[in-house]
Amino acid sequence: MEIILLERIENLGQMGDVVSVKPGFARNYLLPRGKALRATEENRRTFEQQRTQLEADNLEGRKEAEAVAKKIEGLSIVLVRQAGEAGQLYGSANARDIADAVCEAGCIVTRQQVRLQRPIKLIGIHPVRIDLHPEVSVDIITNVARTQEEAEIQARTGKALIHADEEESTRAAPAKTDVKESEETEETKKAEDGAPTETEEESGTGDEEAGEKEKKTE
Repeated sequence: MEIILLERIENLGQMGDVVSVKPGFARNYLLPRGKALRATEENRRTFEQQRTQLEADNLEGRKEAEAVAKKIEGLSIVLVRQAGEAGQLYGSANARDIADAVCEAGCIVTRQQVRLQRPIKLIGIHPVRIDLHPEVSVDIITNVARTQEEAEIQARTGKALIHADEEESTRAAPAKTDVKESEETEETKKAEDGAPTETEEESGTGDEEAGEKEKKTE
């Protein structure tokens, strides 16, 4: 499907570009979020008529994002989570958790702006990118620890607070594949395939059902 981008989309194009994307990605993500228009003749004319205003709005939004970026550049947030002695979390820290912590620090961001490849499953220092605007991003530090005291030690040393023998044991253990990516990455991936996004993401049933189907096939 051909669409007209109304803003810069990473790895896709700039505002005004006409690009081809999967129909599901357009219908489930780009079009309903106002990031693009179907590339019809009527929409092409509409875009050209509104182009000046869209570029002005984009410039204003970028200036506001740059101001926020200056406030949170290098921000370090702490997430206290239960974890085993080897540092494996009992659960995970996801994009929503990070967004909430940034908001508590005084800057409003949404979980969709948190670019997390997959939920955090280990204690330690984790760099995370925040997309404040299609053209403005900033890196923050997520300090995941079992207690506030451990977080302070990790912040000083820059290392996860686990013993050397435990760290070696963790490295030797077989790596577990985490099939659930960050909420925004997973949501975009589902959109590209034309699949439902929010319901499966929140309930986690999508992965479980996929696993059951694999077992039956085997």
